Amino acid sequence: MKDKSQLVQYRNSVLNKYQIYNSLFLNLPFDAVYKTGVLLPLLTHACVQGYQEQQSPYAIISGFFAKQESLDTEEKQISALFKFIQYIERQIVLFDSIEEAGYEINHDLNGKGSVPYLANQAEHLNQTAALRQVLQSYRVRVVLTAHPTQFYPGPVLGIMTDLSEAIKTNDLVMIEQLLQQLGKTPLFSKSKPTPFDEAVSLIWYLENVFYNTVKHTLRRIQSQVFADQAMPDNTFIELGFWPGGDRDGNPFVDSATTIKVADRLHRSILKCYYRDVRALKKRLTFEGVDEMIERLEQQLYQAAYMTHEKNQLSQKRLLEALTEIHQEVKNKHHSLFIDLVQDLINQVKCFGLYFATLDIRQDSRVHHQVMIEMATETAMLDVHYADLTAAQQMAALNHIKGPVEASDLSSTLAQDTLNSVLAIEKIQKTNGEFGANRYIISNCQSALNVMEVLAFFQLAGWSAPTVTVDIVPLFETIDDLMAAPEIMASLYQNPKYQQHLSLRKQQQTIMLGFSDGTKDGGYLAANWSILTAKEKLTAVSRKHGVAVVFFDGRGGPPARGGGETHKFYASQSPDIANHATQLTVQGQTISSNFGNTQSAQYNLEQLLSAGLSSAIFPQGKGWDDDSKQLLGRLSELSLEKYSGFKQHPKFIPYLEKISTLKYYGMTNIGSRPSKRSAGKGLVFEDLRAIPFVGAWSQLKQNVLGYYGVGTACETLSQDGLQQPLQTLYQQSGYFKALIDNSMMSICKSFMPLTAYLQQDPEFGGFWDNINDEFKLANKHLKSIAEVDTLLLDQPLRKESIRVRESIVLPLLTIQQYCLQKMGQLARQEQPDKALMATYEKLVTRSLYGNINAARNAV
Repeated sequence: MKDKSQLVQYRNSVLNKYQIYNSLFLNLPFDAVYKTGVLLPLLTHACVQGYQEQQSPYAIISGFFAKQESLDTEEKQISALFKFIQYIERQIVLFDSIEEAGYEINHDLNGKGSVPYLANQAEHLNQTAALRQVLQSYRVRVVLTAHPTQFYPGPVLGIMTDLSEAIKTNDLVMIEQLLQQLGKTPLFSKSKPTPFDEAVSLIWYLENVFYNTVKHTLRRIQSQVFADQAMPDNTFIELGFWPGGDRDGNPFVDSATTIKVADRLHRSILKCYYRDVRALKKRLTFEGVDEMIERLEQQLYQAAYMTHEKNQLSQKRLLEALTEIHQEVKNKHHSLFIDLVQDLINQVKCFGLYFATLDIRQDSRVHHQVMIEMATETAMLDVHYADLTAAQQMAALNHIKGPVEASDLSSTLAQDTLNSVLAIEKIQKTNGEFGANRYIISNCQSALNVMEVLAFFQLAGWSAPTVTVDIVPLFETIDDLMAAPEIMASLYQNPKYQQHLSLRKQQQTIMLGFSDGTKDGGYLAANWSILTAKEKLTAVSRKHGVAVVFFDGRGGPPARGGGETHKFYASQSPDIANHATQLTVQGQTISSNFGNTQSAQYNLEQLLSAGLSSAIFPQGKGWDDDSKQLLGRLSELSLEKYSGFKQHPKFIPYLEKISTLKYYGMTNIGSRPSKRSAGKGLVFEDLRAIPFVGAWSQLKQNVLGYYGVGTACETLSQDGLQQPLQTLYQQSGYFKALIDNSMMSICKSFMPLTAYLQQDPEFGGFWDNINDEFKLANKHLKSIAEVDTLLLDQPLRKESIRVRESIVLPLLTIQQYCLQKMGQLARQEQPDKALMATYEKLVTRSLYGNINAARNAV
């Protein structure tokens, strides 16, 4: 009954409104909009009917054109396709806005996973003292990344925000005006953004969403958990930031960009404080206090806006000024409006003068290349460094000399590597240590990779007496995850690294990447490998007296560690260290989960509550030896199946010729290339996870969310283990989250779209392979969950997926039609290059709407 009432509420607040406002959009006073809006329902019907009759996208679109007398030339048909794409894009924006407007109606902000719910649960179980104790140090860190999967430019985000507000109040006049504005506003950028542009786009979320959301969440922690006592000196929520610091494969990020982004973050948070102090000034009009507020306002204005003046304001001085005001109001003015002062004190403790910690990230292979250059071009290292064994290279690093001037090195890459280290020190002097204090090593495969980075600080001439930076290894592939415990044990025993850890309070952050792990080993194997790596890393860290913090590199979809993320943290193994919850968010996940204050509060509290629940109420079920053995066996079987799949001779050709992989590089959505190497050939290892996962998503095949799962479950079922799998699903929150996320991938798949490939002489067998695994996974996921339909216990998510998929069905069909059309042109003796380019542009344009509609497609 609850599910039915939820669906009724969702239909009233979202689906019915979409039908009304979509019809309003149809009647906009623009000829192109009206004509397109009239034809689009006919095209949608043709698509639905065509796939039921097992027609190809080419046959569906061609048949539709044949029935439209006004579209009797290819030029008119291409024009219509462009208009359809533009119209559908705006339908998606409208649906997004309506869902945002109804977010609070369809999500219980005080329900399970919220701060009040957790506080009540702790009180009921006599665990309030334990909750308060864990909150002395437990934190959630949400790291916004520069990965280019957010297609909405700034003006469109502004329209969506205003449209959502107008929909909440049913302001029809404003809604119509905003729809007209939407009809005339481009939905994509005409040029690629720079890394700084990407940073500015994400800082918008910091200023307009996270700043106020964190304030409200901290209030709830105070009132619900620490109502009768002072809050501990803990930030609870931290923000991280990658744009401008993430160099991994992005040749356009340099030290100048890093410093520029850090300065923008610094001034952005000061402006937020300045606005709050201006608001305080209207309330704290009391004798004595008014002068203190006036003085603080002037200091903040100078620090935020006067770029030519030296900034003398520090986090410590700012807190001292606010604390003085707090005491004055408390002692002399009956604590009137003191809660507003406390809010600002909490904000300053949380955001400092940096807003979000700017992480630096680079590939270990780049570091090693730079170190070799250092050895050959300076006297800082053994000139034969490149020829030494790894052990000898480690020993050589203990005897490095320094510093070296960046200008003494010949390559720009080597110069920037040293300058990036110096940039961290410069940022810390202005923004505080937390402004930039983490250096992440992608593709970390050895202890040497870590020690080389540590050596850079000496080589760069780090002037501070201690290196106030955490060195964070990132383990991603299945092999790297297996080797991670041994690598960390080696580091913990290294005297030089021991000294570094002692200066970092014996705390080590380790990052684990879901995206490349799934790309490398498939869905089940990646998730299980990460979990077992965490258990072993916890054990080896504890053995050496190190507190390990895990930082998860998660993307949007299940294939990249996304989906119902908080459920994994709530049900993680009790053998995993749980000092904090840290994860990346990116692309549409930022806009869908943190696009407004309601969704941001809901998702932040879900993450915080999940980690705290796991610490206070550890999950016992599903972590016994038998359950682990069952999960391990599933992983092995899945990995075997997936490994054969990616080694299939048609795997890479299929991506090159059938998918939209290469078109990601043609979109103006991000500054970085779509693959790591500059070579012309497509090499699996060089593929970035986003275009790789996105290509499968555009095909509506989503193989990375289920491939191997069906075969693994089928094998265990044949071995008589069907019942244990069903029991595990009921008892283990972790296994249930795995299965439910896989279900989501299947629900977002639509195999009829590419079923025409069954007849393809080159790829027919490969497509059948995918389809067989899809059907097998569908069958066994239902069997394990003991349901007849997928996502039965997530009716709102399922309904949202259904509507979004129906909106983009014509868009997907157009995309495949164009790909088929280009295939025909390519087979001609003298292909029309101009016409080919036009269809390529259509394919590229179709990417935007498909990804935005999916919310967590890449």
